[in-house]
Amino acid sequence: MSILPLLQAAAETASDSRGLISIGAGLGGGLAVLGAGLGIGNIGGRAVEGMARQPEAAGRIQTAALILAALIEGVALFGAVIAFQLQGKV
Repeated sequence: MSILPLLQAAAETASDSRGLISIGAGLGGGLAVLGAGLGIGNIGGRAVEGMARQPEAAGRIQTAALILAALIEGVALFGAVIAFQLQGKV
């Protein structure tokens, strides 16, 4: 499968300002979700590692990890909403 037709379609879409806004919004939303996924995965891995090292602190580590994951998820949702709102602008 060749990527050339896809690139040609993207170039035609990007020729007007609406296309550039759509491409930017898609990239912004995608990067926000990707960054949040990596961050939450990192938090989860480190939390499990910390619980394995100190089982007596597992409750506190789990609570802190859950709060941090929720905060990251909120920021990712905010980033995705802003990206989708940019699509509506001309």
